[in-house]
Amino acid sequence: MKLGSAQSNAEAVNFVEVALPVPLNRVFTYSVPAEETNVPKLGQRVRVPFGKRRLIGFVVAVHSELPEDLDVDPAKLRPTSEFLDDEPLVTPEILRLTEWTADYYASFWGEMLKAALPAGMNSEKVRPKRQKAVKLLDPAAGDNSKELTPAQSAVLSVLEDAGGEMLWTDLLDATGASASPINTLVKRRFLDVFIRDIHRDPLSAEKLPERPPIALTEYQENALGGITDAIDDSTFKAFLLHGVTGSGKTEVYFRAIRHTVAMGRSALMLVPEIALTPVFSRQLRAAFGPTVAILHSGLSQGERFDEWRRIRAGEARVAIGTRSAVFAPLKSIGLVIVDEEHDAAYRQWESPFYNARDVAVMRANLAGAVAVLGSATPAMETFHNAMHGKYTLLSMPERIGGRNLASAELVDMREVFKRSGKDVALSTELLDAIGETASRGEQMIVLLNRRGFSQFVLCRECGETIKCENCDITLTFHRRDSRLTCHYCGFNSPAPKECPKCSSEFLYFVGEGTENLADQLEKKFPALKIERIDRDTITRKGELEKKLLDFAEGRIDMLVGTQMIAKGHDFPNVTLVGVVGVDIGLGLPDLRSAERTFQMITQVAGRSGRGEKPGRVIIQTYHPDHYALQRAMAQDYEGFYKEELKYRENFRYPPFVALASIMVRHRDLPRTKAIATALRRSLDAANREKTVRIVGPAFASIARLKNEYRMQLILRSESRRELRKILDIGLADAEERGVELRFVFVEIDPVSLM
Repeated sequence: MKLGSAQSNAEAVNFVEVALPVPLNRVFTYSVPAEETNVPKLGQRVRVPFGKRRLIGFVVAVHSELPEDLDVDPAKLRPTSEFLDDEPLVTPEILRLTEWTADYYASFWGEMLKAALPAGMNSEKVRPKRQKAVKLLDPAAGDNSKELTPAQSAVLSVLEDAGGEMLWTDLLDATGASASPINTLVKRRFLDVFIRDIHRDPLSAEKLPERPPIALTEYQENALGGITDAIDDSTFKAFLLHGVTGSGKTEVYFRAIRHTVAMGRSALMLVPEIALTPVFSRQLRAAFGPTVAILHSGLSQGERFDEWRRIRAGEARVAIGTRSAVFAPLKSIGLVIVDEEHDAAYRQWESPFYNARDVAVMRANLAGAVAVLGSATPAMETFHNAMHGKYTLLSMPERIGGRNLASAELVDMREVFKRSGKDVALSTELLDAIGETASRGEQMIVLLNRRGFSQFVLCRECGETIKCENCDITLTFHRRDSRLTCHYCGFNSPAPKECPKCSSEFLYFVGEGTENLADQLEKKFPALKIERIDRDTITRKGELEKKLLDFAEGRIDMLVGTQMIAKGHDFPNVTLVGVVGVDIGLGLPDLRSAERTFQMITQVAGRSGRGEKPGRVIIQTYHPDHYALQRAMAQDYEGFYKEELKYRENFRYPPFVALASIMVRHRDLPRTKAIATALRRSLDAANREKTVRIVGPAFASIARLKNEYRMQLILRSESRRELRKILDIGLADAEERGVELRFVFVEIDPVSLM
C-alpha cells in the first residue's frame, strides 16, 4: 500500500482507505456516508466497524471513485462511523515515515501510526486544560454612569499592571477581592470573561541554567563546520560524530541546533534515557525559550498532549525526547540529532518493533535534513557505515581543555578469591581507592548492572532455585521489602522462610545486586552519603532528577547503581568509578554481549575525571584478558571495533549479514510448537534456492516469559533483499495455510537474540 493523495476540493470523497491498529499487513477500504459533513483528509483519525468491534484507525488514502486495482465491490463496503478530528493529527511527513518504518521492520502500519501518537491521545479523558480568564476592554466603551468602588478600581489596576489579561483565580488572589466587583465590571463592559487554554509545561517549575560562552576546540570547530555546511545545503546528509567522553559533543549539538533555527527550520534531538532529558531540555529552554518542547513517557498524559499539540501547531521549533519523539510532528525539519546512538534504549522492545536511531536517519532523508549520530562508543553497524562512506565520520579524539582520560586498572577477582578464600563483591583495591577518594572530598560512582539484594535464592538441601510462576527465570531477592521479584513480568511474593520443595530452612541468597552492594558500602563507609539509583529506587516522577541534582551539587558522596548512571552525565567532582560484576554481561549468550560490555564500561569510565582533577577507573573481573575489557581500559574504540569485526565476520553476524528474529509466543506449549513448526515449513518452501539460512525453531534463551512459551527462528542472509523476500513470501504462505500470525512477532535487525 502506498500513501494516497488528497482529492481536489471540487471532488467529493466517497471512499477512504484506513490503516487499523491490528496485526494484519493491509489497509481496509470504507465508504463515506453521503451525509458526512467532515471532509475526510489524510492523517485524520476515523472510527470504523471492524468485525463486531469499532476501532479507531487513520485515513491513508481518499478517493472520489474506487481505483480498479482495489478490486472491491462498492456495494459491499461498510460505511465509516465517525471522523474524529477537524484537522488531521498525523502530518503527511509522519504518514510517509510510519509507512516506511512499518515496511522496513515487517510490522503493521496501523500499529505504527498508533505508536507514533503520545499515549492517551485516543483517550476521552486527555483533553486541553482550560480555565476561566478575565481581560480588560476599552474603558471608553464601559458604563461610566457610576463611580467605581475601591474594590473595582483595584481589580482594573491589577489587570492593567498584568498586561490586561489574567486567569480568574489569579486575579482573585492578587486583589484579595470576592467575585462580586469582577462580575459588576463585566456587566458594565469594563471586563470580559473567556475560557483560555492552559499549557501544561513540564519545565514551568524548573530553574533554567545560564550558558556561559564556551570557546570551541579545533575538533569541535571542524565537526560543527561540517554539520552547518550540510544544513546550509538543505539536502540529506548523515554524520557520525565520534567523540571520546568529555570531548564536547553536547556543545556541537547546541550550536548546530542554533544554526538550524536561525535558518528558519526546526530541530529534533533524541536521547536514550528520560534521565538525560531534563539536563538537555533545561539547557535548550534557556537558549531557545518557549519554542522548545519535550516528549517522553515520564510526563503526565496532559503534559504530553499539550507538548505534542504545540509541536503540531508549529509553536515549537525544537523538540527533545526519548525513542517515540522520533515521530514528533515538527514542521520544516532541518536537523535530527541522536545522542548516544549506540544505546539499546532506542529499540522498541514490544510490537511494533523499530529502532528510533535508524528511523531518525530516514526521517532526515525524507525531509532533506541533516542527521547527526553521536557517541563515544558507536554501534558496530554505525561505525561500519561510516567506514564504508554511508555516513560522514567526524572525530573528536580529545577531551575539552586537554584533560586526560581517566586512568584504568583491572582487578583480577580470581586472585582476590585466592587471597581471601571466599567470594567477595568488593576488592581491597576498590575499597582502598574509595577511602582515598573520600579523604580528598571527591565523589565516586560504583556500577553493578544488576538490581536487587541477591541474584537468586538457592536451597542448600535439595538445590532448588525459586523461579517466577510466569517466567522461566529465577526471582531476585529485595531485602528492603523482604520480597522476591521478577524483573521481567513484575510478579512478586514474600521471601520464604523455607524451601517450597523440601521445606528445608537452609536457604542461600546467591549473588549481589545494587541493594546488597549499597548496604555493604554504607557499613564500610558510614560517614559517606551513599544513594542507590536503579529501577527499584526511582519510582516517582522527578525522583531521578532530584538525586542527580543532589549528586551534582555535592550533597551525595557516592552513587551506586545500574547502567542508568553510566550515560551522558557530567559530574566534575567525580574522580573514581568502580565497575563490579562486569562478567554478568560478558557471559550472556548473545551476539552483542562483548559490544555492550565495552560500551557500558567506556561510558561509565567517562564519568570520571571530567573536571580539573584526574580520574581513576577500577574494573573488577574474572576475565581480565578479554579484549572488550582490555580495549575499554584504554578507551580504544577502533581497536575494539577491529577485533569485534573479525568475530562478526567469522560467525556471519551483522554488519556482514542481514538478520531477522521470529518469536512465536503462546500460553499453550503444544500450540507454540505447532505454530513455529508450520511457520518453518512455509519459510522453507519460500527458500528453495537456500539464499537465506534459517535456524530453528528452538526454545528462546528464556523459554517462558510473562506466562507465554517462546520459540524462536533466526533468519540470516548476505542479501537484505533476499531475506525480506523469503520472509514476506513465507509469512504470506503461512497466513494462507491458517497459521495464527497474531502469535508471531518478527524483528528486523534485532539488537538481541535472547
